[in-house]
Amino acid sequence: MAAVRKVIITCAVTGSVHTPTMTPYLPITPEQIARESIDAAEAGAAIIHLHARDPKDGRPTPDPDVFMQFLPRIKQNTDAVINITTGGSLGMSMEDRLAAPLRAKPELCSLNMGSMNFGLYHVTEKFTTWKHEWEKAYIAKTKDLIVSNTFAQIERFIRDLGHGCGTRFECECYDVGHLYTLANFVDQKLLEPPLFVQTIFGIMGGIGAHPEDLAHMRRTADRLFGADYHWSILAAGRHQIKLATMGACMGGNVRVGLEDSIYLGPGRLAKSNAEQVGKIRKILEELSLEIASPAEARAMLKLKGGDRVAF
Repeated sequence: MAAVRKVIITCAVTGSVHTPTMTPYLPITPEQIARESIDAAEAGAAIIHLHARDPKDGRPTPDPDVFMQFLPRIKQNTDAVINITTGGSLGMSMEDRLAAPLRAKPELCSLNMGSMNFGLYHVTEKFTTWKHEWEKAYIAKTKDLIVSNTFAQIERFIRDLGHGCGTRFECECYDVGHLYTLANFVDQKLLEPPLFVQTIFGIMGGIGAHPEDLAHMRRTADRLFGADYHWSILAAGRHQIKLATMGACMGGNVRVGLEDSIYLGPGRLAKSNAEQVGKIRKILEELSLEIASPAEARAMLKLKGGDRVAF
């Protein structure tokens, strides 16, 4: 009998996209981020993907001291793989984006595989009042801002974190060209399999969220990487659960969380990250798929282990 395939659930707890005005359930303080992460792990997430927020007003912050207020607590209370962003947020410098990962030396970091337009500006039309002054300008500036991930920047992340700290990467691919960029770094022997390829759908500026887009990214990744990668699906907003379910049926892993969508269903805000994890877990189990434990995720992705991080 063939072995049952294990599906890794990643939960992206807070991110840098949504703002406090958009939902009252977005975790902001280190206490809230820690609690949400622990609850998501208990609900079935093997990997917890983390950004930090200024606890005073919720704006994204790269400050490693803020990360260190929640990273040890999460590690002490769960066995989950902790994945720290290198994407940071709009306008952060390379030094900003490297500060927390270099301090923490985590098992896993996100790694964007290309520069892109990242359009959120249309969201400003949905709100007439904002909870904090920074929010509207932060979202509006995405109309005239490029998220920079040049070949040189990507190589620096790989060398400083991958080669320097033993960190592996959640390789974030927002479009087909990003898969080819990833293949280039593999060809150069800068990255080694198994790859963890997170294909991302529904961001304005990246590939769309049509089922054909999902299938095309899968076919392209199969052709480029063969059996040397683990595929995962992240879809923004209302597309989150639909595309994750479709991708899981096609052999993929899944990512949910309030970074990617603030909803649990049509017009219904998710009250926690654990709600989203619980929803996708139930769907996967109804499809006769088994959920990977943190230990199984570590083995699949060949991670260095939680005993070799710096927090």
